[in-house]
Amino acid sequence: MDGGEALAETLAAWGVEAAFAVPGESYLPVLAGLQRRANAIRLVTPRHESGVTFACAAYGRIAGKPAVGLVSRGPGSTNASIGLHVAQQDSVPMLLVIGDVPTASKGREAFQEIDYHKMFSGIAKAVLEPQTAADVPQKAARALELAAAGRPGPVVLVMPKDISDGDAGAPEVPRPVPRAPLLPDAEAVAAAARLVDAARRPIVIAGELIAFEGAGAALSDFAAASSAAVTAAYRCQDAIANDDPAYIGHLEINRDDFQERGWAEADLVIAAGARLDGITTRDFSMIREDQTLIHIHPDAEVLGRWPSRAAIRADAGPALEALSGAVTNGSLERQDWRAGLNSAYRQFSEPGGVSVHGRVDLAEVTAETRRQLPSDAVVITDSGTFARWVHRYFSFGEPRTQAGPMAGAMGYGVPGGIGAALARPRSPVVVFVGDGGFLMTGQEAVTLVQERLPVKIVVCDNNAWGSILTSQQTRYGETGIFGTRLESPDFEAVGRAYGLHSSRVRETGEFAGAFAAALAYPGPALIHLELDERDISPFTGQSQSYRV
Repeated sequence: MDGGEALAETLAAWGVEAAFAVPGESYLPVLAGLQRRANAIRLVTPRHESGVTFACAAYGRIAGKPAVGLVSRGPGSTNASIGLHVAQQDSVPMLLVIGDVPTASKGREAFQEIDYHKMFSGIAKAVLEPQTAADVPQKAARALELAAAGRPGPVVLVMPKDISDGDAGAPEVPRPVPRAPLLPDAEAVAAAARLVDAARRPIVIAGELIAFEGAGAALSDFAAASSAAVTAAYRCQDAIANDDPAYIGHLEINRDDFQERGWAEADLVIAAGARLDGITTRDFSMIREDQTLIHIHPDAEVLGRWPSRAAIRADAGPALEALSGAVTNGSLERQDWRAGLNSAYRQFSEPGGVSVHGRVDLAEVTAETRRQLPSDAVVITDSGTFARWVHRYFSFGEPRTQAGPMAGAMGYGVPGGIGAALARPRSPVVVFVGDGGFLMTGQEAVTLVQERLPVKIVVCDNNAWGSILTSQQTRYGETGIFGTRLESPDFEAVGRAYGLHSSRVRETGEFAGAFAAALAYPGPALIHLELDERDISPFTGQSQSYRV
C-alpha cells in the first residue's frame, strides 16, 4: 500500500468516523484510501478550508473525539488555521492533515510551500511529519493519541506528496490507545476539601472540559455535597443542567446585578476543567486576591497561569468525585445563599426583562426554540452580539449540546452545524448566526444540502457589525459610526437558491410557525429574522468591542 492508504487505514483502525476535506492534488492517495473505507469514515467536502476546520471543531466539541480535516498545502492550510485556533481555545480534539510539497522541494520556497512547524506551533499541540511512507501509521496514531490526551486540542500531520505516493509496504498499524484519565493526588484532594469546608460562599466555574469528559453528574454531585453555587464558563452552559438548583448562570461578557453580587460575596472559587479564559474572567481580572482559588485541570501550563491555594492536576470528573466524598460542609447558610442566586438566575432567564425597539424580540424567539426542541438538541451560536440573547434565554439540559467558539471566530456557525450533525445524527441541530457571520461562510449551506443534513439555520440580520457599531456610538456618538453598517442580501432568497427550505420572520409572532415548519422539513432549512440594529444585546448600559 502507499502512504495515503496507510493513513486511511490508521484512521479507520483508530475509530475515526468523520472527515472533512477540500480536495487537493497534494494528497490524492489519501482521498483514494478514504474512498476504499467509505463504509467506516464519512467524507464531507465543505467549500472552503475554514469550513473544514470549523466543522472539525464542532464535531470534536459535540462528539468528544476527533474528526479529521484534510487540506492542501500553503493557501489551503492558512485558510484552515482559523478553525485550528478555535479547537485550541475550545480544548477540543482535532487532527488536521496537510498535503505538502515533495520532500526534495522543501526549503526552496516551492510552489505553495510553508513551514508548518513554525506556522502552527503556537496553536497546535504538535506538528508531526512522517519521514517515510512506512512511518505514516506510527505518526498518525501518535497524532490521534495526542489530540485527545490531557487537555484535548488540535494536532497537525504534514504529508509530503512523495510520502503519500510512496510505497509503505505492509506496515503494522498501532492499536488504538484509549484516552487515559488523569486521576487526582489524594493529598491535593484532601487539601482542597479543607479549603471547601472552611469557605462560607463557594462558587464553581464549570469549564470546557466538563462536557468533554461527560463529568456533568460529578459536578452536580459535588454541588449537592458542598452546597456550592455553579456558574458556567464562557459558552460552557451545557456543563450542568441549567435547571439544577446549584446553577446560577453563565459568565457572559455582560453580567447582571445578581451575578455581580454573588461574585462579590464569594470567598472561594473552584475552577473545574476551566482554563479561565479572558471572557470568563474579564480579561483575567475577576478573581480577587481575597478569594481562595482551587484550580482543577489536566494541563500543568494552564495551572501555572493562576496563583491558587490548591492546584489539582487531574481530569475534572475524578477530582470532583473525590472532593464529593471528602467535603463535610454543606451548610444551610450556603444553601440559602445559593438558592437566592438561583432564583435570580431563573427570573433573569425569563423573556420580558428587556424592551426591544424592533418587531422581532430575540428573547421570545430563543425561548420558543427551547419550547419546540427536545432536550438533546444541539444549539450552535456563531460569534456576534446576537449570541448573547441565546446565551441568556436558552436553557441547556444535556451535555455536549452547545457549541460556539470561545475564540470569538466569526463564520463558525454554518460549518459548525455540519460537524454537529455528523457528531449527533439523531438530534436536531440549530444554528444561530448573524448576517456578518453568514456572509463569511454561509455558502457551506450547499454542503448541508448535498449531504442531506437537516440543520436549521436562524439568520439574525440587523444589517450591521452590531457590537462594534454600538461601541462606536458609545465612544464617539452617532456621528462616529463608520464602516459598521452593512447592506444585507435577501437571506430567504439566498437560502432557496442554495436549496434550503426558507422563510422570513418580520414579527415575533411569526417565528413559532416558521420554526415548526423548519423542524418538520426533512432537510436543511433557513429562517431570516429581520432585526433592529438598536436591539444589539439583552443587556443595557454596557458595550465592549468583542466579536462574540
